[in-house]
Amino acid sequence: MSMRWRDAMRQALYGPEGFFVSGAGPAAHFRTSVHASPIFASALLRLIHHLDAALDFPEPFHVVDVGAGRGELLGALAVGVAGEPARSGRSGLIPARAGSPAAGTTTAAARPPGVLDQSPSAPVPLARRVRFTAVELAPRPEHLPDQITWTAEIPTAITGLLLATEWLDNVPLDLATHADDGWRYLLVDPTTGAETTGERISPADLDWLTTWWPPQPERDGSIPATSGCPETPTERAEIGRTRDEAWADAVGHVDRGLVVTVDYGHLREERPFGGTLTGYRGGRQVPPVPDGSCDVTAHVAMDSVASAGERVARCAYVLAAQRKALRALGADGGRPPLSLASSDPARYLRALASTSAAAELTDPAGLGGHWWLCQPVGLPADRLPFLATLTENTDGVRG
Repeated sequence: MSMRWRDAMRQALYGPEGFFVSGAGPAAHFRTSVHASPIFASALLRLIHHLDAALDFPEPFHVVDVGAGRGELLGALAVGVAGEPARSGRSGLIPARAGSPAAGTTTAAARPPGVLDQSPSAPVPLARRVRFTAVELAPRPEHLPDQITWTAEIPTAITGLLLATEWLDNVPLDLATHADDGWRYLLVDPTTGAETTGERISPADLDWLTTWWPPQPERDGSIPATSGCPETPTERAEIGRTRDEAWADAVGHVDRGLVVTVDYGHLREERPFGGTLTGYRGGRQVPPVPDGSCDVTAHVAMDSVASAGERVARCAYVLAAQRKALRALGADGGRPPLSLASSDPARYLRALASTSAAAELTDPAGLGGHWWLCQPVGLPADRLPFLATLTENTDGVRG
């Protein structure tokens, strides 16, 4: 029986036998920045230390990961806070999602000390004050360190950092198609993926589309790999109102600190004519059949989400490409000096491998093209130089 895409996605991804609830977890099917290289965790660790100082070393300092997968990122951060080198949780064999080629290396990158490397020393070590929380619907993994709390709900009264890495793209949403009489919902058969046209969209969804998804020119290659796509290209829209609500709710759980989501998405002026809905299974892109056997994902309307969070936080957001965010946090992809090859060959080779990994994560055609949406809450922007760095030049956006 056909149903709206929002209901089909919720059932396929988060039902009792859903893709994210059962099985080996998302890392067995696709890779994100978290799985690609420990450089990503190392950069976030640097951000954590600077945010800790900006908040005057609160006790406790919360680090919350929403959509935590199987706890890979928090596990690496817990090791890093304890003062040990971060380690990658994947072998580098699983390909990244479309538009997100991954880096296959296991060494961390470092940059010569700069403005963002300097932070005051905490009166009480962070390792004694930090509280790690993973928010995920799947059962708690057996290997997870004891210091990481596992819960299905975002905790309240957070002071510190809330992370959401490729979470919003899996928040279920409705799809619509443009018919002669206006926008109508797309219905999908959850067993086959075949689509049909349903009723006219609600006033609330029409208002969202009018504001955030204006008519788009047809572009080559923009039609998604959906089994039920019509033969003649028609304009499709992904109604991001549910993502706005999810992000606003997450921001509302933070009392003081920073909320960061990292995801692939688009802005109002560049919405894709055919949408972005697709699926992933076993390292391959597949038709997005919502039967629980594959990931079903769609890019995020980043500006709409950002606006929703800004209204809750009452503080300007910062939106920038991952390449700029990681470079600001030390992963700049710069080559080590050639002189090091003769003076210390082993160190030169390690630095070269590190440079290669950083370059992959900051490649604008790959993971470096992901968006970082940073929403401060109860924190003046000038207390965290990282935010000011992201708005320098032209590829950072301040709300």
